[in-house]
Order: sequence, then structure tokens, then C-alpha cells
Amino acid sequence: MRIDLHAHSNASDGTDSPAELVAAARAAGLDVVALTDHDTVAGYGEATAALAGTGLTLVPGAELSCRAGEISMHLLAYLFDPAEPEFAAERDAVRGDRFRRGRAIVERCRELGAPISWEQVERIAGEGSVGRPHIASALVEAGVVATVSDAFTADWLANGGRADVRKHETDPVTAVRLVRAAGGVPVFAHPGAVKRGQTVSDQVIADLAAAGLAALEVDHMDHDEPTRAHLRGLAGELGLLVTGSSDYHGHRKTVRLGEWTTDPAVYEALVAQASGAKPVTG
Repeated sequence: MRIDLHAHSNASDGTDSPAELVAAARAAGLDVVALTDHDTVAGYGEATAALAGTGLTLVPGAELSCRAGEISMHLLAYLFDPAEPEFAAERDAVRGDRFRRGRAIVERCRELGAPISWEQVERIAGEGSVGRPHIASALVEAGVVATVSDAFTADWLANGGRADVRKHETDPVTAVRLVRAAGGVPVFAHPGAVKRGQTVSDQVIADLAAAGLAALEVDHMDHDEPTRAHLRGLAGELGLLVTGSSDYHGHRKTVRLGEWTTDPAVYEALVAQASGAKPVTG
């Protein structure tokens, strides 16, 4: 089995529709793919409908925006009950603040001389939850930067950059507990990624493990081999599972679906912990 547990559609900041993501997963030879859009479950219906006749298994999920001290981090949540009220309210709060933040970032970009507009960003985002990648695409359209990646520098949209604006982010221990209370399974997404020049400390990861964290996403494009080795060792010490995922965003990133995958035994162990929802097979 080939299992990719981190992928985005245009319900957040990916470029594929949920149905196109399902088709791309089959074309990539995947058996299981997780739909983990940022702070939203809006793509579930379309993705599930697209499964018919494919034999592909879809894992419903989301990627949550959190903050540990001054460091932004992301938490993957799998197989939770999307209607559970406390967790749904927190996702709504984070998602709603994305629009306030997006408008503020666009205004900062304009003050810095970038000829972009909020209407342009809304057009690019479509029905998706507005995020910095949509603003980055607007900067590319305007000829300010050459690529989306070039927008994520200190000059523009990087954490702490000239145009960056802080958004509402959930305390990660609270987020772990909310996911568990909704019957879901929490996994720390790309824990070795550098944010604001720092990475989340091992002590923070230990605190999350004590709160109910299930796994670390170790095999990821943001991790070099020494980082992966360290995270595997830490996961072993803390009794956490280890996953691998592409973090696919369509053409906004160069990574391919299935570029990194999760061991089938680990996948089964994660599914066994869930009580809020089940994987769906076409």
C-alpha cells in the first residue's frame, strides 16, 4: 500500500479541486490519501463523491494553525467528528481570522509598493480559505516576484517578514485535546520546519505527547536527514508513531503526491485510535 497522509485542495491553499486531488492520487499510484485542508472540512463532500469506482481510500482530516510561544506550527487532525461543537468553533475562529489577516497583509504589500488588490486575492482563492499562498500568487501575477516561493522571504510574506501579520492560532496542547475530544487523531505536521528562525523544542513535543499527540510527521520535504534521524529518535523515546507525507499543494509547490509515504502498519495504528470518523473507500 502507498499512503500519503497530507494533501491540500483548493478548499484551502491547494490548486487542485477536491475531485482533481482524488484523480491525481490515483494517477500517482496511491492507495490512501488524506485531505487535510487548513482549518476547514469544506472539500470533504466533493472528494468523497469523486471516489466512486476508484478503489482509493480517503482519510478525512484538516491541518490546524497553532502557536507554541512565538513559533507557528501546524497540527494534522485525522478522522474527527466534523460536527463536534467545540472543535468546529475553534476551526471557525481560525478560518475567520484568515480573512482579517489576508486583508491586512494585502494592505502592507500595497504600502511596500506591490500593485495587488484584495479583489485579486479573492479571485485567486475562489471558494477556498484565503491564505498567504493566494497573496503570493497575486504578487507573482503583478510581477513583484518570479515564483510563489520567492514571496516567502523576509522582504514579503515569510513569518516575521515586512508584510507579515499575525493571525489567531490555537495553543497546541489545547488543539491536541480538542482533536481527541472530537474522536480524532492528532499528528504534529513537519515538526522540524524552521519558523521565525526557530524550531519547536523537544520539550514542547514532549508536552504534546503527554496531552495525547499520536505521531510526528518525520518524512517531509522540509526535513533534512539529520532532522529526520533526530525526530525518529524523539518519537521512539516518547512512544509516538512516525508518518511520512508529501504536503501536496498542486502546482504551488514542487513536491509530488506520494513523494513521501506512511508505513501501512502505522496507518492502521492511527485509524485504530479514531472514533469520530472512518476512512472512505471508493
